Amino acid sequence: MGVNKVTLLGNLGADPEHRYTPNGASVCEFRLATNERWLDKQGQKQERTEWHRIVAWGKLADICAEYLSKGRQVYLEGKLRTRSWTDKESTKRWMTEVIADKVEFLGGGGEKRAAKSERTADEVIDDLDGSDAPDFGDTDIPF
Repeated sequence: MGVNKVTLLGNLGADPEHRYTPNGASVCEFRLATNERWLDKQGQKQERTEWHRIVAWGKLADICAEYLSKGRQVYLEGKLRTRSWTDKESTKRWMTEVIADKVEFLGGGGEKRAAKSERTADEVIDDLDGSDAPDFGDTDIPF
């Protein structure tokens, strides 16, 4: 038995992409930036930004698509999943994603947030536990 658990706190780099698989399942994909800051040996401030590809399914995908937008800060929990495919040039490609189980919307509302009715993150995602995330093959993913 092992543990596959990811916890991230960061900001969206762009508005999320919301789509449906051919069989009608809702899927939302977005990029999340996390920043790391430290002092190097010379005492100079250093910073590194890491980008993460996040995928949410089902009801969580619908809520993310509705309430998330570029710049919005979120806390999320999920698991890593790596998938592969062969591109048009017959080259094998790999991609690692975070499959979100829990997404909490934090301060700094993005543009969509200002236009929506004010609901707290707890009200929006209280009943979501990620259990409605289907296990699809690579051909079902629309991006």
